Amino acid sequence: MEGVASEVQRKKIHPQKFALWIAIASIIMMFAGLTSAYIVRQAQGNWRTYSLPVTFWISTGVILLSSGTMALAVNAFKKRYMPRYRMLIIATLILGSLFTALQYIGFQQLYTSNIRVDGNPSESFLFIIAGLHLLHIMGGIFALLFVFFRAFRTRVKVYNATGLEIVATYWHFVDVLWIYLFMFFLANQ
Repeated sequence: MEGVASEVQRKKIHPQKFALWIAIASIIMMFAGLTSAYIVRQAQGNWRTYSLPVTFWISTGVILLSSGTMALAVNAFKKRYMPRYRMLIIATLILGSLFTALQYIGFQQLYTSNIRVDGNPSESFLFIIAGLHLLHIMGGIFALLFVFFRAFRTRVKVYNATGLEIVATYWHFVDVLWIYLFMFFLANQ
């Protein structure tokens, strides 16, 4: 009987992980709605086409690389390779910040090309959708900062990976979300 109870306990999802999946589902619905509205509005005409700056391509590579360093960080933590874990968390944090800076530079380039949030509806959609994604990235950076400070605590009582796994799942999600949005914008230029 005891073995059955422990098996049931192992199959339960952690409440914080469940909450994260609910949040991810709602974020997916929001971006699905926004990209659907983009397509509907595009079909109505009065739509300006433009090219995305090369900086967005570079930022896409950076965010993909950050997903890799995050996965390696989780693996290092689980194996208790703490120096490697710390180095990889720092790398992920730097790459996330670099992605944010590159996105800012990309938007500045768009702005200097007279593509603005208050311009054509196509431009407004780009700024709003990508801007909302950037807000979610910044939330991920704050979560990474929390993990970063925990990584450098001098006393660690328990090596519990749950919090790190939650941050990693969110980070991978916003990475995949950017890939979707970037491909969407490229396909609908």
